[in-house]
Amino acid sequence: MKAVVYEGPRDVVVKDVPDAGIERPTDALIRITTTNICGSDLHMYEGRTDFETGRWFGHENLGEVIEVGAGVDKLKVGDWVVVPFNVACGHCKNCERGLTNYCLTAQPEPAWAGAAYGFADMGPWAGGQAELLRVPWADFNCLRLGEDAEERANDYVMLADIFPTGYHATEMAGVKPGDQTVIYGAGPVGLMAALSATIRGASKVMVVDRHPDRLALAESIGAIAIDDSAVDPVEAVLEQTMGLGADNGCECVGYQAHEPDGEEEANLTMNRLVGSVRFTGTIGCVGVFVPQDPGAADDLAKQGKLAFDFGMFWFKGQKLGSGQAPVKRYNRQLRDLIAAGKASPSFVVSHELPLDEAPDAYRHFDARDDGWTKVVLKPGAGA
Repeated sequence: MKAVVYEGPRDVVVKDVPDAGIERPTDALIRITTTNICGSDLHMYEGRTDFETGRWFGHENLGEVIEVGAGVDKLKVGDWVVVPFNVACGHCKNCERGLTNYCLTAQPEPAWAGAAYGFADMGPWAGGQAELLRVPWADFNCLRLGEDAEERANDYVMLADIFPTGYHATEMAGVKPGDQTVIYGAGPVGLMAALSATIRGASKVMVVDRHPDRLALAESIGAIAIDDSAVDPVEAVLEQTMGLGADNGCECVGYQAHEPDGEEEANLTMNRLVGSVRFTGTIGCVGVFVPQDPGAADDLAKQGKLAFDFGMFWFKGQKLGSGQAPVKRYNRQLRDLIAAGKASPSFVVSHELPLDEAPDAYRHFDARDDGWTKVVLKPGAGA
């Protein structure tokens, strides 16, 4: 089968790799028809993780079941499914508590928790930027889709990661009807957080970024765009909230946050959120942060640490939730919103390309070139 293979920093190629297949009775084999390039793939693509050469990315995956193991009861050949990026067993202590983002079985390192397809430090699982994907514990991990699955694949594939992740940010932030919510980052996850805040009834959603194409997408769903290259975003949020600050906020950027001039500053968005959110407000952080970052711009960040405004955070009585999303907690209800026409997360998609064009797509997406907001790859599609 063909896959998008990592060969080193900013170097991916499409080439033949061994076919995925059934390895255990509880596995299913999926013919991937839609798979996305995610912003978190770029951390690995840029060489900012210890992702091994010869592996392939791809944790946002949708396709058709073409084979099931003897222990699979629910799934049938021909079912269309979307697969959470979390690889989860369904029966460990964390999975039983609904914390599939911290599965203890799928992660082989005893001191860690959590696994994902094609992701650094998240287990050995192959990614789905390929023609085939093996899904372990398939009855638990696959979410079946309706008759419109193929027609609306670009909406449903967002259930693998970014739509539930954006929703998780608003859940951790405690967004309620009538709230004023600020979101730092208008990448795909930030835009999904903006959409989710609207779904949850926020009266005002403010999105901070500096890329005109992303800010335009935020405005297209009714959010207020704040360009941090033109204004002080904290002051802009305070102006929008009568000087009180937002009720809650979402961090959707992560450890490679940087100033408009390009200077990397890992603590930038977290500290701006402390300033932007009111006393007793809540922050939900889903942007990726890592325990070590040897490629960071300063010594503290190299150790995975931030110079965090904890004094002000404490003084304001704020609360903070963080971590990857437990996709299964949200994907069914979000699927049903899509099916009912209440949510169309594909509004973020800018490019739909065959798998062979992935290397060029990675270059454009990594460079944040204008108009490259979300790339959907279609294995099996012609150029």
